[in-house]
Parts: sequence; C-alpha cells; structure tokens
Amino acid sequence: MDDALKLKLLAMVEKMPAFPQSVNKVIELTSDIECSPKQLVQVIEHDPVMTMKMLKLVNSAHFGLLNHISTIQHAVIYLGLNTVKNMALSIATVGMLKKFTSPWFNSHDFLLHSLLVATIARKLGEMRKFANHDSTDLFIAGLLHDFGKVVFIQFMKDEFYKALEMAQEQGMALYQAETQVMGVNHAEMGSILAAYWGLPKALITSIQYHHHLEEGANDLCEYVFVANQVVKYLNLGGAGNAVVEDFSAAMLSSFGSLESIVEDLGDMTDEIEKAHHFMNL
Repeated sequence: MDDALKLKLLAMVEKMPAFPQSVNKVIELTSDIECSPKQLVQVIEHDPVMTMKMLKLVNSAHFGLLNHISTIQHAVIYLGLNTVKNMALSIATVGMLKKFTSPWFNSHDFLLHSLLVATIARKLGEMRKFANHDSTDLFIAGLLHDFGKVVFIQFMKDEFYKALEMAQEQGMALYQAETQVMGVNHAEMGSILAAYWGLPKALITSIQYHHHLEEGANDLCEYVFVANQVVKYLNLGGAGNAVVEDFSAAMLSSFGSLESIVEDLGDMTDEIEKAHHFMNL
C-alpha cells in the first residue's frame, strides 16, 4: 500500500462517526491495568442509554444468567471488567451499524451477518473451552470483522460497488476483488479504523488478518475465520461475500472440516434469536 493511499484511508477514518464519549472512556480505562471497577461503573452510569441497554442485554438469553443483574456495579462484579468493556463496545457498534444505509447494500443483512459471526465465534470458543481470552473477546472480534466495509460504503461507494459486482460475476472472494479495484480490502480498512479508535492490539490483528491467517493471525482471528465460513455456508445474513473459503491444513488439523464444525454446532435457532435480540436493543 503506497503512502498516498494510506493518507486517503486515514482521512476517511477521521470522518467516521465516533463512539459515544462513555464508550471511548471505557476503552481508555480498561486499557489501564490500574483501572478500578468503581471507575468503570461511574463512567457507564453517567450514560443512561448505555446503562439501560447494558442491563437489558446482561439479563437476556444472550448471557443466560441465573441471577437478575439490577445495577452496573453488580454486572461488573459478576461478569468482570473485560466482559463489561466488550458489552459497551458491542452495543455502540450495533448502534452505529443500524444507522448506516445504502440503496444497494442490505444493511439489515450485513448487521445480521456480523452478529451471527460474533455469536458463533463465541459459541465455538465456549464449546472448545477457549482459555486465552474471555469468550466476549471472540464476540466483539466477530462483530467488528467486516466493519471496513462500512467505511467503503460511506466514502468509496462507487469503487466498492464495482468490487461487489466483480466478486459476484467472477465467483471470487470479495476481499480479492476489493484489492484489485481499490488497492485495499475491507480487512485492512477495518484494522486502520480499529487502530484509530484505540482498540486493543489483539482485536486489530483479528480484523486485519481474518482472510489471511497465514500472514499474522492470532487465535481470535482463527475463530472469526471459522465462524465467518459457517455463516456463509449456512447462508445466514449477507455481507456481499458469499464465497466460502477453504480451510488450510493447519486449520483442518485444529478445527476439523467445515461440515463437521456445522454438525457439532447443531441447531442454530438460539444463535439466530440472540442475534435478532441484539439488533433490537
């Protein structure tokens, strides 16, 4: 990527809508190892809308808790700082995605796709006893994996539409068509945006390499890749990229075949309901 293109992309990122101030503060606080639960609670409680949505989410089937959570302080104690951070980031991301519209790109299907990848990545982590991160890290990585497409729709819509057409006509992966048309793909664009927002390094990496595991992917990225292929294989939601990508030998060794993963996941009704519930927060 040349310097002129990098400058163009950074200029676009700077024009993207910002997260609510409370979410930015949550990200800032939780990046500090000295952050106290009390500080986090105070920031969230000063945002009534975020407080309401967070309590609604934590008491939903999405978490499946046995005990009712009535305050943000209770949520932080019960779920931990990292999970609460990811909840705030997820709620803000979905709110942002619900606002963007395009006459030729189905934003409802795109949001559903993103939420299903998030939900399935989290479920896979729980099934496989994923120990390196909180399972909500998998959720937010899945939710944000395609966010670079939103930047393209906002600021490079003609080029992105051309890439969509090329991918559909030639049966190629969308990220490959994007690179041919624009010199950058949505994974790279999303990682630039995530870095600008000050998101954690592991999350930036998972966004950047979710189509190129061999180039520098982390374990978050691997789960997002698998969940993404599951959603496309089952034709759930839509993000302009219907091509189901092959598993490398390393991924087959680690996860098994896509068909076996789908079989192990079983009935997806609960995951689809959770995604729709999140859309309606």
